[in-house]
Amino acid sequence: MAKELACRKCKHVTVGKVCSVCKSTDLSPDWSGIALVVDPTTSQIAKTLGITEKGKYALKVT
Repeated sequence: MAKELACRKCKHVTVGKVCSVCKSTDLSPDWSGIALVVDPTTSQIAKTLGITEKGKYALKVT
């Protein structure tokens, strides 16, 4: 299984070398917590975290 990395800018979790949401290459293997966003337009958690795209996000990235 590929190692999941979290983007330090938008916290999106990915297995690639580039974030698919913000196109950043500043990724970290050291992250914790997960928020799965299915519909960011109606999700209160997505609004609180500033998430506009659906996907898997880390709650803390170091």
